[in-house]
Amino acid sequence: MLSREDFVSRFGGVFEHSPFIAERAYDAGSVTEPLTASGVHVALAAAFRAASREERLGVLRAHPDLAGRLAISGELTEDSRKEQSGAGLDRLSPAEHARFTELNSAYVEKYGFPFIIAVKGLGKEDILEAFETRIGNGRDEEFATATAQVEKIALLRLTSMLPEAQ
Repeated sequence: MLSREDFVSRFGGVFEHSPFIAERAYDAGSVTEPLTASGVHVALAAAFRAASREERLGVLRAHPDLAGRLAISGELTEDSRKEQSGAGLDRLSPAEHARFTELNSAYVEKYGFPFIIAVKGLGKEDILEAFETRIGNGRDEEFATATAQVEKIALLRLTSMLPEAQ
């Protein structure tokens, strides 16, 4: 079994800049061998769901804006960079970039955290459509949607890191 330090080192970034999720999953004894994407995801998601609303809000706020300032300056985490690039968000026209910037600002102002969506398999048009739809949601509905998307992103990241059980 991985030590706590090794587990947190390996999986502490699965929930964006939130190693406390991996620490709590490990400490709860919910991590079992062999490590599989779904098994680790269950443990991490349980720790995330058990966190206070304020802590979960902190996890949401740790996510970067889509096609935002961090992407432009090259300061995204490697996972976020790959995810956004795969969706074409690094190749936006000036008009598309302006629309993302406008939506990002309006969304953060309304909800207090950035728009979060698991972009794998989506194109920029799909993301814009979801953005424009979800910005009409109520605060509690959008908090629930964003936290579900964070868990989906975590599973996608784990799937690229670990095998599934045979």
